[in-house]
Amino acid sequence: MSRGFYFIIAITMTARPKIVDIAREAGVSPATVDRVLNGRAGVSNSTVSRVSDAVKKLDYVRDVSAANLAKKRRYRMVFALPEDGGQFQEVLCSEIASVSRHAQIERTEISLLPVPTDDPHALARIIGDMDPASVDGLALMAPETPQLRDAIRLLKNKGVPVVAMVSNLPNTDCDHFVGINNVAAGRTAGTLMGRFAGRRKGRILVLARSMQSHDSIERRLGFDAVMQEQFPDLYVLPSMESHGNAEKMEKSIHHAFAQHDDILGIYSVSSGNRILSNLLQQRQTLEHLIVVAHELTPHNREALKSGLFDAVITQNTGHVVRSAIRVLRAKSDQLEIDKAQESIRIEIVLKENLYDPAV
Repeated sequence: MSRGFYFIIAITMTARPKIVDIAREAGVSPATVDRVLNGRAGVSNSTVSRVSDAVKKLDYVRDVSAANLAKKRRYRMVFALPEDGGQFQEVLCSEIASVSRHAQIERTEISLLPVPTDDPHALARIIGDMDPASVDGLALMAPETPQLRDAIRLLKNKGVPVVAMVSNLPNTDCDHFVGINNVAAGRTAGTLMGRFAGRRKGRILVLARSMQSHDSIERRLGFDAVMQEQFPDLYVLPSMESHGNAEKMEKSIHHAFAQHDDILGIYSVSSGNRILSNLLQQRQTLEHLIVVAHELTPHNREALKSGLFDAVITQNTGHVVRSAIRVLRAKSDQLEIDKAQESIRIEIVLKENLYDPAV
């Protein structure tokens, strides 16, 4: 008969304090406690102080969900994404649509707002004109500009929480950033590139849609740091930006290979890689290249399957969307967030561990 260890955990259940308990402790009416807890006017500072002391003494934790249910409150969240963002934005939109169906159960209405990211003034007007009577929270994916910083500040002053999504907006008044650590993601890409290169010497080509977005900037910083620290025989070329112009990017890549015959690898810091894949398919002489990209879009998935790409660094987009909603709800209710729950992990996908979403 095998022996084992058995642990008995005794849990003592104590009654949770209620509003009537706080009222009794503070020497006020339950209606006054309700006004204080909801931040309504008409209560003196001394009374607010007594109620606050009673809340702390009794260790009262407000059941916000129950209160919102009683008031029949609904959350109205807006996801603002680039209107011309390509396949990665399509993946995000699909996740938002999927989450929206389940969010209705939690009294949360989600709307998708395509916004122009190449026109900072137009984007700022859209954000600045949002009405707090119809918006309880904004999840935003856009390049940081002075105009956007002002618009976010204006919206925050109206009492609407804002979270940056995928690409951070560190110099704004955003409440939180939902996404991976992009510096660490760049370092991960650099480590993969260097390990795949082995002892070879050569140049690394870096492609980006725009180096104005913080995710691209931070990934490039992390990538360069690892190259300098660990792989000095690999020389990283200046970033090549497409700004959404496929023809321009194609010409730039051809020009780079015409100038340098020792390019060993390509690092794509953005999610759009259709041009790169087409070139790799057309030029068989590029088969020796190491290619590391970001985001597991349908296109990047096929590039991994076919062997055109060696690795894709990605993040769980469903987790990103759900996290943005949880953070906005918490900020709307003035509650603390669970930082561990909202931490988005960096994932490395190779051909060998690529899963089939249809299965």
